[in-house]
Amino acid sequence: MDRVLGLAVVSSVLCVGSVLGKYVRGIVNTKEDWVFLTRFCFLTDFGRLDFKFRYPKSRCCQNILLYFDESSQWPAVYKRPEKDCYQKEAVLRPENNQVINLTTRYTWSGCVVEGEGDEILSCVGGRSFRSVRERWWYIALSKCGGGGLQLEYEMKLTNGQSFWTQHFSADEFGILETDITFLVIFATVFTLSCYFAYNLKGRQLLHTTYKMFMTATGVEVLSLLFFCIYWGLYARDGVGNGSLKILGKLLFSVSFLVFLLMLILLGKGFTVTRARISHSGSIKLSIYMTVYTITYIILFIYEAEFFDPGEVLYAYDSPAGYGLMGLQLLAYVWFCYAVLVSLKHYPEKQPFYIPFFAAYTLWFFAVPVMALIANFGISRWAREKIVNGIQLGIHLYAHVVFLAITRPSAANKNFPYHVRTSQIGILLSSPKGMGAESFPHHAYGNSSFLGDSQPNFTELFSIHSAPVKTIDEAVGWKGQEVARNSDQKIITTTADLSSTFSPPPPPIPPRSSTHSPPPPRLTSHFTEYFSMQGGAGMGSKA
Repeated sequence: MDRVLGLAVVSSVLCVGSVLGKYVRGIVNTKEDWVFLTRFCFLTDFGRLDFKFRYPKSRCCQNILLYFDESSQWPAVYKRPEKDCYQKEAVLRPENNQVINLTTRYTWSGCVVEGEGDEILSCVGGRSFRSVRERWWYIALSKCGGGGLQLEYEMKLTNGQSFWTQHFSADEFGILETDITFLVIFATVFTLSCYFAYNLKGRQLLHTTYKMFMTATGVEVLSLLFFCIYWGLYARDGVGNGSLKILGKLLFSVSFLVFLLMLILLGKGFTVTRARISHSGSIKLSIYMTVYTITYIILFIYEAEFFDPGEVLYAYDSPAGYGLMGLQLLAYVWFCYAVLVSLKHYPEKQPFYIPFFAAYTLWFFAVPVMALIANFGISRWAREKIVNGIQLGIHLYAHVVFLAITRPSAANKNFPYHVRTSQIGILLSSPKGMGAESFPHHAYGNSSFLGDSQPNFTELFSIHSAPVKTIDEAVGWKGQEVARNSDQKIITTTADLSSTFSPPPPPIPPRSSTHSPPPPRLTSHFTEYFSMQGGAGMGSKA
């Protein structure tokens, strides 16, 4: 019976010209004697249902049933195959006007007979809803005793006359205002990120991870823009454009996935402590993001095709939703391991990684905790608007924190980047295993920000290395000695240059006023000394 009922509901939905808004219309033609039509969350005093029903008089007499969300009402009859049609009607209270008998004998139904021959019962009327709190109301059609159901219906469900409430279900109140507010805030964040990116590009510090952050923020702005357009159209006519809402959800998911990938890459040290991710790490990341994306797609399909319209469900209250929460926790474990490894090899990056790790630990747990609270801790008549605000707040927190810790300011002690984009190309051109993946050790210093938009050329072409032990050597030139410096490394090499250079020219005779002896001649075999600059050493002299 449930299967047949489900097919009947699906067939009725397929016949609907517009079911996306609170103008609901369609055709029911089934052998079942009890069918669910739609649901709506009405306010305490302003709820209103206006209807128009038409069906052949030969299929008389059919009833419109109005259930509310108390445990003794809708939950007691929906998906209860052990109860027949009469038992499902018995839970209603006629004194509360919960049954609309679609016949000419029932005055309040507004039914009249139309046509000659094949007479049609046409019923036009309405109902007002009053209750002690906002309630979900469920509308069903019945004809107990057999014969099946045949009905053409059109319903308009409203809450008051205000632009912000009229066509919205009570659980959707405030969503449009919330989305507009967050659209303005995210647009501001995106504008600031573009300004910071301009400064970073001038200093050759605009790395791939920052571009990913800008992409995630820009896509979030587009997502909110489409949501605002959808809800604005919906507020105007009660129908809206469902494609805009779907596009907004897709962009919202893309923004989340890009931001999640950026966090994992930063945790692994990409563009902070290394120029490339290892081959095995790239494969693992690709597999993980592919699985995450597929799970998101499954969630969309599941929500669109398998969510029961007779129940108030949340997107994460599904197998795919629980799968996403599991993948989120797995990403956090990976994130923790990556950050710890990066700190182990680059302890000087603690000013960045410690606040980074602390801030996004909260973010990683916020999404699963929010989903669990939404599923089990928020009343169904208020769930959608509360979850919408919390979800946007979590995303805003993540973006604002990243914008703050990467701002290009000399006062920012958490700034992560110290290697310039012009140096990464040189590092990547090095063979693997020769230090191409890892950056040299270098703590972030304020000297990277000497001018408003000019790079610091004193660091641009320098290759930094860790301090090493000094090798003391004496230079046989006028008895001078090389000073011991713990930040310098002196490398001694011997080269045979006789085949390369011609013998030196004879010395120029000194002037009569000069009494200094002529300089000694260099032999064809001599020792050359080269000094490589250390992390904090002075310029080398040869």
